[in-house]
Amino acid sequence: MKTALVILLAALSSCGYRVAGKADLLPPSLKTVAIPAFTNATIRYKLTDVLPQAFAREFIAHTRYKVVTDPARADMVLSGAVITYTNNPTIFDPNVQRNNVADLHVTMEVTLTERTTGRILYKKPAFEIKESFQISSDPSEFFEESEPAIRRASELVAQTVVTSILENF
Repeated sequence: MKTALVILLAALSSCGYRVAGKADLLPPSLKTVAIPAFTNATIRYKLTDVLPQAFAREFIAHTRYKVVTDPARADMVLSGAVITYTNNPTIFDPNVQRNNVADLHVTMEVTLTERTTGRILYKKPAFEIKESFQISSDPSEFFEESEPAIRRASELVAQTVVTSILENF
């Protein structure tokens, strides 16, 4: 009987923990978000196409917010800037005398602003993306793997940032 009482009391007491990704700590009056093209200080032009698309998919799939194209009609604007991009070979295969793995590293800034007030709701000034990818060892079968690596990294960054926005981290 004492054991059942202890279990019941433990179950009824709340420790304050909650499942990650389920909170929404933004003001309830905000309903729409615009994600314009990111600015780009690098020579890698496709980053500015892939990142906003990844953020839009993440907002649509995992939040209550509607993504709109016109920032003037949105309650919030998610803006970003790609600051650096590097692509470095990391593993050398001595059998073929070539690199076969490379790492890409991107630094970016992301800011979510309430459009009408200009209040910053979330800001990450130096968000880092890292992703590894294979380099074909046969030049005749070479396929540039950095593009899929950028897509994977963009999806991961979008998930991380959107969760951070919702959880107010």
